[in-house]
Amino acid sequence: MGADFEVYVHVPFCLRRCGYCDFNTYTASDLGAGASRANYARMAAREMELVHDWQCAHGIAEPAASTVFFGGGTPTVLSPDDLVFLVERIRTLWGIAPGAEITTEANPDTVDETAIDRLAAGGFTRISFGMQSAVPHVLRTLDRTHTPAHVMRGVRAAQAAGLDASVDLIYGAPGESLDDWRTSVRSALDLGVRHLSAYALTVEPTTAMGRRIAAGTLPKPDDDDEAAKYEIVDAMAQVAGLEWYEISNWAAPGHESRHNLGYWRNVDWAGIGPGAHSHYRLPAGGGDGGGGRAVRAWDTLHPRRWGQQINEGQVPFADHESIDPQADLEETIMLGLRLREGLDVQAVQARTGTDFAPVVQELAGDGLVTCTQGRIIPTLRGRLLNDTVIQRVFSVVLH
Repeated sequence: MGADFEVYVHVPFCLRRCGYCDFNTYTASDLGAGASRANYARMAAREMELVHDWQCAHGIAEPAASTVFFGGGTPTVLSPDDLVFLVERIRTLWGIAPGAEITTEANPDTVDETAIDRLAAGGFTRISFGMQSAVPHVLRTLDRTHTPAHVMRGVRAAQAAGLDASVDLIYGAPGESLDDWRTSVRSALDLGVRHLSAYALTVEPTTAMGRRIAAGTLPKPDDDDEAAKYEIVDAMAQVAGLEWYEISNWAAPGHESRHNLGYWRNVDWAGIGPGAHSHYRLPAGGGDGGGGRAVRAWDTLHPRRWGQQINEGQVPFADHESIDPQADLEETIMLGLRLREGLDVQAVQARTGTDFAPVVQELAGDGLVTCTQGRIIPTLRGRLLNDTVIQRVFSVVLH
């Protein structure tokens, strides 16, 4: 049990698969017989009940959920009533803390004013729109189904309904110029959003885009181009009053994604839905000898098999693993060095008995970090070279 508890609900359905995407998502033609969007909310609610029973059986007593997040896939291919129904099941089983953040991701062309008003009335506080780009030829390269007009309509409707609106952008798409990227960032900021995420395009070889790059019909992403685009979004966001708080995220003060901050701070969360991951800390002295260890579990990937397990009364875990102290420390370091709040030097030294002040001084001398009030914080250069920063800390701490 942790001080905070979150619930993530994975909705693995998309109207169309984007060419760069390797997430656990399915279009109608992928599902085959026995899997359906129509009964998904009912099945996810049943999984919640099974997971809650499993937690109770293992002595895991979580506080009321401080955040709820619907991701995908495209959660908004479900009806707003389905999404609100699932929020109410979470409220019944775990409770939802006063002032909780309740977010859904949305493709801009899958929501309208009526849907957004229903979500707001049903307790949602935030919508994260998958904008990706404001430039039509880049959207086509990314196989996106929406237009820039859909984004404007969705964000305006969310703001009118009193919801916090966030937009996600992707940089580094084949054929995207620096001016294209500036146009996308400016378009996002001109919407008045108080949260912006920007991710470098990562192309896996098994995706449609990966195959086109391998065949030479598309150029592969360029590291220098992506670094230049990161510097552009960082500078433009700051001018608009959005400060970085995690390497890929900028927000106005008080508008950070509390759910994602929970991941980066290693809180407990229940993951619901095919392929969803969960993180729990078993109580010390538990009957299974868990002794307070952290456990990571993940659900069966395909919706059809996932549903079969639920219908059989099983928690649909595909597998689980204990997180040993070494792995837990590695995660603490990696996640802390992604955040503006930084990595707590004394906390790490207390766990390892290692004085890593010399490596911090070296990193600071190289312009990669600052050390403020006992916390290591990556500079802009350190964010661009974050893997290097992490490995240099690992080399001293994990010996």
